[in-house]
Amino acid sequence: MKHEILLSSPPIIRDFLTYNETIKGKSALSVEEYYHDLQTFFRYLLLIRGIADKNMPFEKIDISSVDAELISSVTISDLYAFIVFCKNERGNSTATRARKTSTLRIFFKYLTNQIHLLDVNPAELLDSPKVKSGLPKHLTLEDSLELLNAVDGPNKERDYCILTLFLNCGMRLSELCGINLSDIRSDNTLRLLGKGNKERIVYLNDACLDAIKKYMAVRPNDSVVFNDRNALFISRNNRRISNKTVQHIVKTYLEKAGLGGMGFSTHKLRHTAATLMYQHGHVDIRVLKDILGHANLGTTQIYTHISDEQVKNAIEANPLSKVKPKEKNETHTRH
Repeated sequence: MKHEILLSSPPIIRDFLTYNETIKGKSALSVEEYYHDLQTFFRYLLLIRGIADKNMPFEKIDISSVDAELISSVTISDLYAFIVFCKNERGNSTATRARKTSTLRIFFKYLTNQIHLLDVNPAELLDSPKVKSGLPKHLTLEDSLELLNAVDGPNKERDYCILTLFLNCGMRLSELCGINLSDIRSDNTLRLLGKGNKERIVYLNDACLDAIKKYMAVRPNDSVVFNDRNALFISRNNRRISNKTVQHIVKTYLEKAGLGGMGFSTHKLRHTAATLMYQHGHVDIRVLKDILGHANLGTTQIYTHISDEQVKNAIEANPLSKVKPKEKNETHTRH
């Protein structure tokens, strides 16, 4: 979690954020999302209560005055009104509003059950907007090969290795950027640090091992900033590669492969790895859960979707698929 977030947070919110990162093991990204969701909510609350200047730009409203008295006055009606505000005034999608609802639930549960600031939890019965459960977007096998073939340029070994690990191991963006040289083990496995600082081990197949070997042959060493010398992937600034840089790299090659503007991203490469393993490798869903580092099997089950081509082939394989009605001679028989 960024230091400036802690400095700008009211004490109650700061304690909540610290608790979730240190005790609950939430990732820094998740904790930052909590902060921004709560910041938006309390800016809204200060505005509708007449505490903040109505002529002040919404993003400039200071929430440092938020205290126990204001928090204790929050009702479920305030919470629903805020979700409506997010939809109508801020244009938030259903998924974004569902996330903000989840943040509010977690925050008020903490205030009620953990630190006992509240006797009654106003968010206990707060319903979340219904998010349509679409199939995860992913590249086909052919798209994946086109993406890998598009890699070129001065950093081609590094970039090819990045794409190969995404497409073969199904790792998260933060996991890839966090890989250290010491995480690559002699038994052809890789240690990853996932959500909530949970460690898992993934197997490196031949493609991954070959890509790592070729990258390591050209990876900078002496010029790397001292604190980042253990990092696997190094940027042109001789530092550990950042999430933003990797996102830019992936976007660049997607466009080069003719896959730009189609909603693909680094996380969609994770979806792709999972889908290809399930469809082409016939991987058991429980094994896939462990590979992806999912806490719940239900999360992994979204990858059990079947491709359109498989549906078409399955229907055409039906032994009745070629049967057509026989033409009958028109004979007029009276009954």
